[in-house]
Amino acid sequence: MVNTTLELSRRRFLSSSATTSLLAVASLSYPIDPILAKTIKGIQFGAAARASLIVSDPQYRDALLGYCSRLTPEIEFKWDRIEQEQGQFMFGEADQLANFARDHGIEIYGHTLLWHRSLPPWAYENLKVEREWSIVDRYIRQMVGRYDGIRYWDVVNEPIETGYRTDGLRPSIFLDVFGDEYVASALQAARSVSSSAKLLINEYGLEYDLAVEHDRRYHFLKLLERLKHSGVPLDGVGLQAHLDLRKGTVSPASIGSFLKEIANFGLFIFVTELDVTEASYFQTVDERDEQVAAEVSRYLDVVCDFPDIRGVTTWGLTDRYSWLGLSPEEVEAYIRLGYWRDGSSPGLNRGLPLDTDMRPKQFLRSLTSHGIGEKQ
Repeated sequence: MVNTTLELSRRRFLSSSATTSLLAVASLSYPIDPILAKTIKGIQFGAAARASLIVSDPQYRDALLGYCSRLTPEIEFKWDRIEQEQGQFMFGEADQLANFARDHGIEIYGHTLLWHRSLPPWAYENLKVEREWSIVDRYIRQMVGRYDGIRYWDVVNEPIETGYRTDGLRPSIFLDVFGDEYVASALQAARSVSSSAKLLINEYGLEYDLAVEHDRRYHFLKLLERLKHSGVPLDGVGLQAHLDLRKGTVSPASIGSFLKEIANFGLFIFVTELDVTEASYFQTVDERDEQVAAEVSRYLDVVCDFPDIRGVTTWGLTDRYSWLGLSPEEVEAYIRLGYWRDGSSPGLNRGLPLDTDMRPKQFLRSLTSHGIGEKQ
C-alpha cells in the first residue's frame, strides 16, 4: 500500500516550481578562480552547507555554486531538526537546501539518518519506554522516501567507540534497546524504501598511527565484515577525515592497509567530512596554510589511489563558517602566556579550502592536484 502523505510530500519536493526558488540566483556575483573552477574529469567535489547561510550570504552561496557539484546538509537532514515533536515533520530548511541544489544541477548527499547525537528528546524517551523499532523505522522511511532522488545516504553515523565493549560498538540508546543488530536493521529499513540508493556507514578517527585509532579501524572492519557476511545491504563506507595536526601526521601505511581491507569487502569509499585542525596558531598565515595543505595531500595521496572512490566532501567550504578553531577562553589563556598581547589574534582555524574572504587557499590546490574537480 502506498503511503499517501509520504507520496504527496515527495511529489512536492520533486516538482518544479512555477516561480523562482527562494534560493535561486540569476548569476554569480563573486568571481570564481577560472583555473580552479574549470570542469575536469576526476573525483567529484562537494562541501557541507547550510540553507540559512545560502539565503543570508550571497558570497557564500556563489562560492558553493562555483566550486561544488555536491552538497551535504550540515544540519538540515538530522532527526532532531526534522521531527522536534513526534509526528510533526519540519521539512522547510531541508527542502530549501534540496531545491537549491536541484535548481542548480548540484547533487545532494544524504547525511544522516541515524546518529546518537541528533536524536530528538521525545524519541529517546519513547525508545526507552516502548522499545519499538517502528519509531526509528518510520523516520528512516520518511526521509528516504521523501528525498528518493538522493544517490548516497549515510545510514548510520559513528557507530564505533573504543574502550567500552569487545565488539567496539558505541554505547547508545539504539544499542541499549535493539542490541548490535540495530545497524543492520537501519540499513535494511533504508533499502526497503529505495532499491537504488547507495547505503553507507560513516565513521571518524581512522587516519593516525595512534592506539585508539588502530582500535577504531580494527572494530570498524569487524563490523563491516559481520554486515557483509550476513548479507546486509551495505554499499560503501564514509570516511569523515577530520584531520588533526595535533596528532602528528597521517599514517599512509595504516590508511593503506585499512583501505585494502575495505576493498576486499567489495565496498566503495567516500571522503565525507574532510577538514584540518591546526596544531599551531603562532606562525604566519602562509606557513599555516602550507602545513594544512601538506596534511591534506598526505591523506589524499593514499585515499585517491583507492579503486572506487566516489567523492571528496569538505565539512564546510570556507573558514568564515568553520566549526573548528580556538575558543575565546583558549585565546585568553594564550594571551596570558604572552601571545598576541599586541592586540592581534590567531584568527580562525584555517582548515578549509577557502579563507574568510572566499579566496582559495593551498588546501584547494591540494584537491585539484589529486584530480578532485570543483565542478563536474
